[in-house]
Amino acid sequence: MDDTSAHESGLNGRSSAFEVLSIFTRLGFTSFGGPVAHLGYFREEFVERRKWVDEQTYADIVALCQFLPGPASSQVGIAIGLTRAGIRGAFGAWLGFTLPSAIALILFAYGVTQWGDVADSGWLDGLKIVAVAVVAQALWGMATNLCPDRERASIAIAAAILVLAWPVVGVQVGVIVLGGIIGWMFLTRNELGRISPLNVPVSRNLAIGCFALFFLLLGGLPLARAVSDSYSLELVDSFYRTGSLVFGGGHVVLPLIQSEVVPTGWVNPDDFVAGYGAAQAVPGPLFTFAAFLGAVSTQSPAGWIGGGIALVAIFVPSFLLVFGALPFWDQLRTRVGFQAALKGINAGVVGLLLAALYDPVFTSAIMRPLDFALALVAFGMLAFWKLPPWLVVVLTAAGGAILARF
Repeated sequence: MDDTSAHESGLNGRSSAFEVLSIFTRLGFTSFGGPVAHLGYFREEFVERRKWVDEQTYADIVALCQFLPGPASSQVGIAIGLTRAGIRGAFGAWLGFTLPSAIALILFAYGVTQWGDVADSGWLDGLKIVAVAVVAQALWGMATNLCPDRERASIAIAAAILVLAWPVVGVQVGVIVLGGIIGWMFLTRNELGRISPLNVPVSRNLAIGCFALFFLLLGGLPLARAVSDSYSLELVDSFYRTGSLVFGGGHVVLPLIQSEVVPTGWVNPDDFVAGYGAAQAVPGPLFTFAAFLGAVSTQSPAGWIGGGIALVAIFVPSFLLVFGALPFWDQLRTRVGFQAALKGINAGVVGLLLAALYDPVFTSAIMRPLDFALALVAFGMLAFWKLPPWLVVVLTAAGGAILARF
C-alpha cells in the first residue's frame, strides 16, 4: 500500500473500541507534561503516525475543546475516540487515558506508594523538560500547516502576546473568538476546501439532549444537595460543578477545587498539597487529582469508592459537552464562511500553544543551561530521530535524574 492509500485508509477507516482503549491506555501511561504536552502526544499518535485525522481536522477538534469548559486534552481524546469507534470508543479513550493516573493517585491516598519528596526529584525535572520538547514539536508541526502565510502567523503571534501579557482564563477564550472574527472578516474566502468529514455517531436530538442534561445537572444538583444530607450527593455536586465551570483545564482547576474540599473540611490542607505534588508526577490528565481528593476525604465514602465518585463526576460534563457540540461543529466547519473563521481560530490556537510553550512549560522546566541542552536532545529524538514518545520520556527522565547530580 502506498503512502496515499495508507493515508486515505487512516482517515476513512474505523477502529474497534478495544483498539482505541489499548492505544489510549499506552498514552495514559506515557503522556507526561500536562495538557498542552498531551495535545502534542495526540498529534504525534493520531495525525503523524496513525493518520486517523488530518492536521486540519485535528486542529478543528482542538479549537472546539478550547472553547468548552473542562479538561481540553481529555475532551480531544474523547472526540477522537467518538469519531473512530463510536460512543464505546469515546469511553474507551477516556478510560485508557485516565485510569493509570487515577489508580496511582488513589493508591497514593492509601499510602501504598511511597513517592517521597516529588518536588525535588531529578526524574520529575526530566519529565518537565521532555514536555518542552513535546510541545515545541507539536507547535512546529501545527504552525507549519495552520499558519503558512504572514496574516495567520501574525494572528498567532498577537494571540501569544495577549495571553502572556494578560494571563487570565478569559483572555484565552477571547483570543480564539477574536481570531475567528479576524479570519471571517479579513482572510481569503477560497472556494470550499477539501474538508475531511468527521464520523460523528451522535444525532442532533441526542446532542441537544446532552446539552439539556448538562444544564439540568448543573442547576439541579445544588438544589438536590440543599434538601439532602448525603455526602455522596455533595461530592457529585462539587466535582460536577468544578468540571463544568473551569475554562483552560489543567492547573486552572486548582483554585476552584481547593475551595470545594478544603474549607468544608473534606481534605486537610497538607493532604491537598501532597496530592497535588503526586498529580504532577503521574502521566495523564491533571483532573485525576479528583480521584485522590475523593479517596483521601475525611468523610464517608472515601477510599476507592469516594475516589471513583469524584473522578466520574468531574468528567461527566466533558462527555455531555463533547457529545452535544461535536455534531454541530462538524456541520459548521464545512461552510465557506466558517472555514475562513476557522483559519483565524486555528491561528489563535497556535498562539495559545506558543504562549504555553513559554509559560508554564518552559519557565517551570528550564532552570539552567543543562536543562535546555537536555530539552534540545529530547526535541532532536522526537523531530529528527523519530523515536517513540514513550522512549523519549523514559530517556529524558533518566537524563533529568543524572543532571540532578551536577
